[in-house]
Amino acid sequence: MTAEQRSRVLVTGGSGFIGRRLVRALLDAGAEVTVADLREPREPGVHAVVGDLRDESVAARAVSPGTDTIFHLAAVTSVLRSLEDPAGTYQTNVQATAMLLELARTREVGSFILASTNAVVGDVGKNVITEQAALQPLTPYGATKAAGEMLVSCYTAAYGIAGCALRFSNVYGPGMQQKDSFVPRLMRAARDGHGVQVYGDGTQVRDLIHVDDIVSGLLLAWRSHSTGSIILGAGESVTVNDIIAAARSVTGAPIPVENIAPKPGEMPAVIVDISKARALGYRPTHDLKSGIATVWPEFAPADGAPVPGTGAQAPDGRAAP
Repeated sequence: MTAEQRSRVLVTGGSGFIGRRLVRALLDAGAEVTVADLREPREPGVHAVVGDLRDESVAARAVSPGTDTIFHLAAVTSVLRSLEDPAGTYQTNVQATAMLLELARTREVGSFILASTNAVVGDVGKNVITEQAALQPLTPYGATKAAGEMLVSCYTAAYGIAGCALRFSNVYGPGMQQKDSFVPRLMRAARDGHGVQVYGDGTQVRDLIHVDDIVSGLLLAWRSHSTGSIILGAGESVTVNDIIAAARSVTGAPIPVENIAPKPGEMPAVIVDISKARALGYRPTHDLKSGIATVWPEFAPADGAPVPGTGAQAPDGRAAP
């Protein structure tokens, strides 16, 4: 048996958007997987712990003796929700993380991989974000993720756990039907013949990374026993207008745009340096258009029905001749 086939791993948030695809990849690698989530996992072949990880008894059941690695994805990930409920966000993103790390220490878990975010550095203008950027979060979401990184760092230094914080940029891909981020909003607009609202003139810059590339980065951190913080992104920033153009091209829908005033604190740019991840062998595979093409089929009208406001659609989502 390989080391991966002998591994016993815990994925918190394993029923979520990223977690489901990570769990599948871990099972394919031969690992024994436990999923801890508020929802029952869909993936067969996993051990399920259903409950709130803020509950000590749930966390204790999740981190069973013999666990080798914890992938900690469970979190409040909505900036808006964190602003509305900072105390609850702290309990989920910090308190539960601290509890899991303490269980990792006492039960001799070898490695702990935290899903973090570039929001820990706040607004750096149009400067390139690196792992060395100062932590200056602007929201409870960013602040609690920064706190989680500090906890991982201290458990690495003090107790020898191989702790790694992976800072994700904007993740998109299949499985976003229930999400309200910009890409699924574009997909719903294309399907329903609606438009989208865009803050400002759409020239603000973002880094979009496909979920399968994020999963490859998570597996790479696991296999390489990486420590410290590592940025995972596409390494190629695009404007909001570029994202809209790609969605129009893939869906064949016009997707009208209404430009509205930017919200206070709207970041002009997210430009990330992924050279540290590249040095480990990380190679994103999707560009914007190919990535959005993997999202559209889950939103497209069934049986090739026409998209409202367009010509007929071929079954694969291209405009029919």
